[in-house]
Amino acid sequence: MTEAVRVESGKRFARRPRRVRPEAEPAVPSATPPPEAPETAPPPPAPEAGPPRRRGDWLRLYGWLAAIMAAVLVGGWILFAAGPPTEAELREQARLTGKKKLLIGVKDDTPGIALRDKTGAFSGFDIDIAYMIAGELGFRPDQVEFLSIETEDRARRQATDADGNFVTVDLVVATFSITAKRLQDPSVGFSSPYLFTEQSVVTRADHARVTSLGQLAGEKVCTLGTSTSEGPLAESGAKVTAENKISACFEGLEAHLYDAVSTDGAIMAGFVARSGGRLRHHDIGLETTEMWAVNTGTNTALRTLVELALYRSYADPQNRMWEDAYDRHIRPLLAANPGVNVAQSTQPCLKAPQVRRWPWERALSADGC
Repeated sequence: MTEAVRVESGKRFARRPRRVRPEAEPAVPSATPPPEAPETAPPPPAPEAGPPRRRGDWLRLYGWLAAIMAAVLVGGWILFAAGPPTEAELREQARLTGKKKLLIGVKDDTPGIALRDKTGAFSGFDIDIAYMIAGELGFRPDQVEFLSIETEDRARRQATDADGNFVTVDLVVATFSITAKRLQDPSVGFSSPYLFTEQSVVTRADHARVTSLGQLAGEKVCTLGTSTSEGPLAESGAKVTAENKISACFEGLEAHLYDAVSTDGAIMAGFVARSGGRLRHHDIGLETTEMWAVNTGTNTALRTLVELALYRSYADPQNRMWEDAYDRHIRPLLAANPGVNVAQSTQPCLKAPQVRRWPWERALSADGC
């Protein structure tokens, strides 16, 4: 058994003969041909050579442009929003939005300025100016209601309706002159002036020429109560009577109850023109200018809108509403009132009101005052 093991061991460690790898037999062609390779589209032609693009430069340029545009838009909006109110905002603040009627207090007994006829229709320079302003405020003529107002009620804006009841009006366009005293009244809110005139004197045609108020000392002179003419007349030594209506003064003058009437020349020119030569108008050489303005009371937004309406009339050469009103109502009175500066024939200069506008909105320019 030991020998058998040794024999197996000898076999186990004996050198084995080297095996020779048989040569590779040539490949036999297959009966089925191999599949052809699919056709591919030719590659697109290469683009022409050009300057190399730098993506970072373009991105930086776009970023700068976007930042500049954003700054301009934001800055413009900040300036627009921080500025004065727009016209639309002023309408809201003035409580005009949705308003169906605009109430305006006017005189009713002054020919050429504001006169109500037998049918109840009003006409005159002040009436045309009131219609002009109302149109700029967005009201048609049929949405304007004129109410009669007396001199002493103009500051309070208290007019009377057809039944004689007192009504607070939105505007007063009634030969109302700007004075320092009236400017101190908190209930009065004056616009810029819309007409310049001056105090003068009217007598009957047989009265001696009057060149100064001092010549009326001791004479009976009628004027409007609480008007700017009352003080200078009292200082001159005249015997002054104050009436509520200027028509009452002229009725008293023609009835020989008064020797003269004195107030603004533009107020009296119409009475002289229709007197047929019975009355005479005198220039008394006063330097004080009577400046008629619109009273809007405490409604400051409405006052700014009135300013805007007057400014557009003044600054726009195509807007001749003021000039047409003067030519229609005051100019025809001048021939009957020779030698008297009845009223300045050009609209008083106005500065542009503070109303915010977009840069592309049409702006009016006017000479400085």
